[in-house]
Amino acid sequence: MNNNRILLVDDESNVLSALKRSLFDESLEIVTCTSAEEALKIMTEQTFKIVISDQRMTGMQGAEFLAHVKADYPQTIRMMLTGHATLEATMKAVNKGEIYRFFTKPWNDHDLIFSIRAALEKFDLEAQNRLLLDTVKQQYEEIKALETNYPGITAVAKDVKGTFVLPDISDDEITRLIADCEKEEETK
Repeated sequence: MNNNRILLVDDESNVLSALKRSLFDESLEIVTCTSAEEALKIMTEQTFKIVISDQRMTGMQGAEFLAHVKADYPQTIRMMLTGHATLEATMKAVNKGEIYRFFTKPWNDHDLIFSIRAALEKFDLEAQNRLLLDTVKQQYEEIKALETNYPGITAVAKDVKGTFVLPDISDDEITRLIADCEKEEETK
């Protein structure tokens, strides 16, 4: 299964077909729907890296839909496609839904593909950053626990050249620390 899943939303099925043809050679899993309401329901069941929505649709408009996506799925990258690009609609969409890119119909296939590739890269980099941040937070908590159990263990000194100087720890002390850590790990 491809993890580059995108959602295309437009109330005109011929536009959805044209978008899919434009993206045929890309390594994407493409899901389509013809209304914002249907798209919101699908998004409760599946995760998408990118959502591309038309602005003018029957029922909920694209700017309102993408604002919902921003609120409920903030990591999902949002793009808008419209045949009626007015400054007011553009500003509303950008402000309410934090739109990554805005395309007018007819779109340029190369620009669309390039933007989707860039958005996928952005999504993946942000996901990696969130994972690294979680790792750093977990490591910080582990260091705090070590310092609580072994006061001074995290203290380091520097010599006159700024090189870290670690105190000598006996082999017996290292063995005891490892055993304590293993016991703590087993109780988790």
